[in-house]
Amino acid sequence: MTEKKKLRVATTSLAGCFGCHMSFLDIDERLFTLLEHIDFDRSPLTDIKTVTPGTDIGIIEGGLCNAENVHVLREFRQNCRILIAMGACAINGGLPAQRNSLSLPAIFDEVYQAGFGLANALIPNDPELPLVLDQVHPIHEVVKIDYFIPGCPPSGDAIWKFLTDLLAGREPELGHGLMHYD
Repeated sequence: MTEKKKLRVATTSLAGCFGCHMSFLDIDERLFTLLEHIDFDRSPLTDIKTVTPGTDIGIIEGGLCNAENVHVLREFRQNCRILIAMGACAINGGLPAQRNSLSLPAIFDEVYQAGFGLANALIPNDPELPLVLDQVHPIHEVVKIDYFIPGCPPSGDAIWKFLTDLLAGREPELGHGLMHYD
């Protein structure tokens, strides 16, 4: 009997709070069962910095607020067979998109110059900093997304159900009780 090949899974967090990865960890001891079927590639869980070409599943949390986010997202799409948007920020921009009604100069002025006795402070302008986008965008506006796991954040149970459906070759389905927005 031949052993079934493990799937390679990559994860990343873009413009968001990292809550979706925390929910991923809420799978708890089921992570050991999951690790019987997958190997992690690029992920905060492994500290691998690039996505290996031919990765089976890429999971993205967070929206797009700067050029680096766009670069990472495109790297995932190029190298992952299946790409999953996880959480409200990836799906619709989430809380970071609340800045979309304001101009970048107004935001920078408020953050760096207007408040907390920072009058005449300099707005960071270093070429090493990623270029900030005018608006926060959901990731499907830049690349094709194969699946969406809604929630803010999705529960560990929802992530577990989704991934085990996918690993079993079933179309993932999240029924009543598995989706929530805290």
